[in-house]
Amino acid sequence: MTTGLHPGGTPQDPPPTGNQPVPRQATIGHGDLPADDRPRSSVITARAAASFDPVGRSVATARSFVRDTLQGWGFADIVDDAVVLTSELVTNAVVHAGTAADVLCLRSDDGARIEVADHYPEREIPLQGAAISMSSPDREGGRGLQLCAALASRWGVDYTPTKKLVWFQLDLPARPVGTRAAGPSLPAALLPLADGRVRVAVVQIDRTGSIASWNEDAEELFGYAAEQVTGKPLTDLAAWPHTPGTSTGIAEALRLSRWEGTYGIRGADGRVTPVYASHLRVRDTDGEPSTVCLLVRDHERAVLQTPLRGPAPDAASTGDGQNTDPFEVFIGSPAPDDLDGLLQRTVERARDMLDGDSAFLLLATDDETELEVRASTGLPSARQRFARVPVEAGPGRYGSARMPAVHEDLQAVPGAVPLLSGTGMRSVVTVPLKVEGRLTGSLGVAAEGPNKYSNEEALRLQFAADRIALAVESARLGELERLRRGSLSFLVEASDLLAGTLDRDQTLALMAQMTVPTLATWCAVYTIADQSSDPYLSYVLHEDEELIDGIKSLLSKIAPPDPVPTPGARVWAAPAEAAHQAALRTSMRSLGLGEPTRRVSSGIGPTLATASAVGGETVVLPLVARNRVIGMLTLGKPTDEHFRQEILELAEDLSRRAALALDNARLYSERTAISQSLQRSLLPPDLPHIEGVEVEVIYRAAGEGNEVGGDFYDLFPIRDGVYGFAIGDVCGTGPEAAAVTGLARHALRLLAREGFGGPAVLERLNSAILDEGARSRFLTLLYGELWPQEDGSAELKVVCAGHPLPLRLRQDGTVEPAAEPQPLLGVMDDLELYEQTVTLDPGDVLLCVTDGVTERREGTRMLGDDGLTDVLTTCTGLTAGAVAARVMRAVERFASDAPSDDMAILAMRVPGLQKD
Repeated sequence: MTTGLHPGGTPQDPPPTGNQPVPRQATIGHGDLPADDRPRSSVITARAAASFDPVGRSVATARSFVRDTLQGWGFADIVDDAVVLTSELVTNAVVHAGTAADVLCLRSDDGARIEVADHYPEREIPLQGAAISMSSPDREGGRGLQLCAALASRWGVDYTPTKKLVWFQLDLPARPVGTRAAGPSLPAALLPLADGRVRVAVVQIDRTGSIASWNEDAEELFGYAAEQVTGKPLTDLAAWPHTPGTSTGIAEALRLSRWEGTYGIRGADGRVTPVYASHLRVRDTDGEPSTVCLLVRDHERAVLQTPLRGPAPDAASTGDGQNTDPFEVFIGSPAPDDLDGLLQRTVERARDMLDGDSAFLLLATDDETELEVRASTGLPSARQRFARVPVEAGPGRYGSARMPAVHEDLQAVPGAVPLLSGTGMRSVVTVPLKVEGRLTGSLGVAAEGPNKYSNEEALRLQFAADRIALAVESARLGELERLRRGSLSFLVEASDLLAGTLDRDQTLALMAQMTVPTLATWCAVYTIADQSSDPYLSYVLHEDEELIDGIKSLLSKIAPPDPVPTPGARVWAAPAEAAHQAALRTSMRSLGLGEPTRRVSSGIGPTLATASAVGGETVVLPLVARNRVIGMLTLGKPTDEHFRQEILELAEDLSRRAALALDNARLYSERTAISQSLQRSLLPPDLPHIEGVEVEVIYRAAGEGNEVGGDFYDLFPIRDGVYGFAIGDVCGTGPEAAAVTGLARHALRLLAREGFGGPAVLERLNSAILDEGARSRFLTLLYGELWPQEDGSAELKVVCAGHPLPLRLRQDGTVEPAAEPQPLLGVMDDLELYEQTVTLDPGDVLLCVTDGVTERREGTRMLGDDGLTDVLTTCTGLTAGAVAARVMRAVERFASDAPSDDMAILAMRVPGLQKD
């Protein structure tokens, strides 16, 4: 936004350039005035201009610009109408037309003229002199011109080739100087009717509510002598009807500083005389309080009644006889269709109705224990918005928001209205908003001067509050319903995202990214490893990435919040205090003023931006999973901002889901680490070097690593020049399969080194597996012994117990099985196994695999032994490593899905003879 303010002078248009066409103009408005003849003030005494970018927030900025400009000119009487019209016109420009908006304010002696221009002149150009058809008020567009017609003194539209300009003129109302209230001259027949002598009863009530004095007029009106009633409570004589909407009794009314209204006095003859009363609370020279009551007959109330300053708020019809909704009388028409707009209009109208300097409106939480600031005018709204105060702030009727209250001077009772502390307001009147007897909010108006308000203003404001309470509650419930629907959608999406990962770091990142900026401006996640560990700062996120490092540095230097398991959000003031003190220290050092007395800690030094980022409200929510606090979720707002109660409730729901997801990720990580460690223990640490034989092994575990697989391999020296090798597959996965795997691998090594041949080794291993009983598992195993020969060949003796047969690749490209199938282990007691001898000539390859390779599937297709044979046929002349890699690549390409079974590949190759 760019602005300019110029005192005095008249607005001047820039001179046209040589290639600029002469503007064409069309004007519409009251009287269809031509553009050159539109009414203008003769003297422009000041002007202010501003330009706003085509973004949504420009509407609020334009409202503030117009309000500040007119307030500075002393045009408070027309500020509200000007703001409403400007808001609609700027919305049309930046939202609907999608262009920048230029706003020009012109001051004259009799009012102000405001012009709003956009850069989309092709839109809805009316014909000169044609009838103007206004659109429906329910339509999104076109309401700006309707409002101009309803609120402005004069208005019009100008079109040029580059701009569309809407202007309106607001004239200042005539106001008698020095008059608080006045009425017009009336014919005698219209004057209020009274007796020949108007009697004003003066009754003084002491601090106990008893009658202390009773004048002669009181004796004449009610028939009691002074000595008959002196010392008696006034409540014995008064017939109190209870003013609707206030629930105030006679005893309470006598304790108010001011009160005015009607009730009845029961006379000596037993009849009730309706009276109009004016009460004033005073104190004598000894400081004793008492109440002076002035009473007249109700039909003579004009003697005491204070005239309303403006139209009566309970008017049910206008001067022309048309019915008017009392709500629209106060709010204006059209009423805002959103809650924030309705609340803002309410406080502005309430302030104007009581001629106040500020106004505020608070809404009650669901449990009616706190009130939340939702709208204000004349107060630092950014600082107060969503701040919360208790409904019952203290003892007595003034300490409860459920009853009307009038404070004549806040300096006499400091802290009576915490919301106004430090604002300069002296007098304030507050009234409750109630729907069907339930407290829904509180409306207050304040002034900078003392003794500004009395019970009269409280009744007027209560009357207005009763008219708007239902509309406000309806709008609030609508907003709450939309928020709850959005919250459900948010929580469903959050649950899906959190359930989609079991990685701890990714879970932490998701937690922060879901809260910023949806719920908070910045977020920090603390984690607790175990009950004896301190909270650890694990993740920090801010909507502005440049501030993340500063916040992380700040939080790392202060003590973390206590890990309290109590559910719900609690305020944590340490970050804001630390940032404020550290920024103060940095600023003073930069100004050469030395260090302040109070130091936070050395080495923090955040910038002022960091201090502002964490200077608002900060709340901590515990992350509780399985009855243990595993961390804390910290949410923060920038300087002077507060959290809405609905946001805190949503954050609490999210924290419960996030805590369970984080704990699941922790458990999964621990289980994965254990499984991987166990899996590594079941495989040989490294492979021995065999002179004259190339060996390559590839092992791929299926799944995500959280289960121990059943496939294994081994290659180990038995004695000099003799090596044992094995590749096997235990049925199933998990700890039971791991037990059999460990038993098989270690038993093979032990038995082979004891000198047993292949069949004897496998028979004894079969007996050991069967001895495991219910924990036993089937085992397919290919076991063999390898003897490298001096002629460059290698001799193998193999036993294939239920395992996929080993394949031999010759130099000429032929592939054949290198063994015959025999029974698998772990099924029957008596096995008769035998070994077969295979000789690998130079250049030959022996390929051994588990069934995860041969049973690789894609739909109904399976790789099988034939497919593996075809792949191996293409590996002639390749090294053992290249053969194993080609087989693995072919298996992975056979199907697009992730492998569902472990795979192990063992390739052994005898190199060809070197030629001279």
